[in-house]
Amino acid sequence: MSEPSHVVLVGMMGAGKTTIGRRLARRLDRPFVDSDEQVEARTGRTVREIFEADGEPAFRSVETDALCEALSSTTPSVVAAAGGTVLAEVNRDAMRAAGTVVWLRADPSVLADRVRNGVHRPLLADDPARVLRDLDAARRDLYESVAHHIVDTEGRKPDEVVDALVEVLG
Repeated sequence: MSEPSHVVLVGMMGAGKTTIGRRLARRLDRPFVDSDEQVEARTGRTVREIFEADGEPAFRSVETDALCEALSSTTPSVVAAAGGTVLAEVNRDAMRAAGTVVWLRADPSVLADRVRNGVHRPLLADDPARVLRDLDAARRDLYESVAHHIVDTEGRKPDEVVDALVEVLG
């Protein structure tokens, strides 16, 4: 594989895509793009507000537009793809074509502890542990299918994950 233009981080909410992505971008001296932040910038609304007002299908459409915009940049970047972007085949194809995709993986129980207080996560409802187990079961194969590499984040500090990413990226 030739030098990728982008590094795309995928994984469940709470896996560390934004935290790790920012640090990796600094380490690689690249811009960082967070697709959830792009959605909010495009719409002037939070992810939760879009879900509540327009529903999940409308959100997924805006999410795809924001992801494709980020991936179309000619400037090599680190892109944190929102957790649900893997649901759409067009997104999976775009991520694979844009560079190296890395699945930041962690057990759903660990993810639930990390996101328990996240008010901007509309899919979590009242039982984050159950929801994350269900989402993990539904998305695990999709993450695996799109990822060139898998890096476990469980039990690691952010800088340790960044070190592992730098190693797998060569």
